[in-house]
Amino acid sequence: MIGRRAALGAGVAVLAAPAVLRRARAQAGPLKLGVPTAITGTWAALGAQVVRTCRLWAKTVNAQGGLLGRQVEFLFEDTQGVPANCLRKAQEMVERDRVNILLGLMASSEALAVMPKLAEWNALFISSVNGAGSITAEHWVPNAVRANISGPMGARALALHLRDSPQTDYFCLSLDYAWGRSSVETFEGLLRGIGKRSIGSVFAPVGTRDYSTYIARIRQANPQALYIALTGDDGTAFLRQAAQFRLFERMPIVTETVDMLFTRPAGEAAIGLVGGSRYSFAYDIPANAAFVQRFRAEYNELPDTYDGEQWQALDVLMAAARRANSTETAALVAAMRDLELSSVKGPLRIRACDGQAEQQGFVVRVARKEGFPHPVPEVIRTYPAAEVTPACRSATFA
Repeated sequence: MIGRRAALGAGVAVLAAPAVLRRARAQAGPLKLGVPTAITGTWAALGAQVVRTCRLWAKTVNAQGGLLGRQVEFLFEDTQGVPANCLRKAQEMVERDRVNILLGLMASSEALAVMPKLAEWNALFISSVNGAGSITAEHWVPNAVRANISGPMGARALALHLRDSPQTDYFCLSLDYAWGRSSVETFEGLLRGIGKRSIGSVFAPVGTRDYSTYIARIRQANPQALYIALTGDDGTAFLRQAAQFRLFERMPIVTETVDMLFTRPAGEAAIGLVGGSRYSFAYDIPANAAFVQRFRAEYNELPDTYDGEQWQALDVLMAAARRANSTETAALVAAMRDLELSSVKGPLRIRACDGQAEQQGFVVRVARKEGFPHPVPEVIRTYPAAEVTPACRSATFA
């Protein structure tokens, strides 16, 4: 069952003990990791990926003796993707459950709400989903690291791929919140850097189901190509309606992040979509092949974008804990600096200057593939970390 399970008798006994004894008992008990994420609401499908991957990781690690000899226990709380809810749930986990490690926050706006409180809470936040560039730029704090590919990094990989395309005039459609606006701003800047331009943009509220008016604006602008920053049900709704309006026949459609969360429900309508990729089961890396095999054995389906990103974030935590030989906040924060490891996407390094994980960038195309009942992303380009990672504390590229 998702949610905290309270053990009142044990809780009273521990709280009655001196603070030093309580810390010693907590250190000797299970390692509790806090996951305030979207279990219901608009982002529930993304949150489901985070939850199931955390459970699989705990099962795997605990079967091997735990992390530094301690069994791992995840505490899940539903934020519905709302920043105020996330801030409250995270604080409850820290104060009530003595959690000092937070992961799996869904919306970038949630991460930006929590980050200013990390020092006060003496807690560490490891981003596995959040894409807004400012998280590792103007809003970065030392107790935060981003294990995942950021929005600017995904847009950069796509822009590098588009350098040689014949299209020069793009229109942008995005969700109207922190990640979507960051994605469009970055992409428009990258277009200028490769001699192309954006001729307009429009932002749709999260949860939009009728995109006909937005498609009309796109057709009226008459671009040579369309850039979208959509995900989940929003992305599915748009792709289906774009197919109905034959938008793919008029122009190529590209996106910052392709994930099966919205391409699979769209079915044939998603074929031909090209975009950056934060994670794909198709990455041909031994560690990823092992993860895909383990995931399919557990859930009888392929891991999607945030399954892979969450697994990598947990690999970062494990590597830092082993390096520090501790799960205390200060020790983990220090161990994260210039931490190097290999995960499901290959090698990565956590930069000391802003906590961003330097890692490869990928571009994929949605296509029919033998052995799969629905169109899936296939990797068409790979770029080294140096080409897709912005400078320290920056969300843009020179």
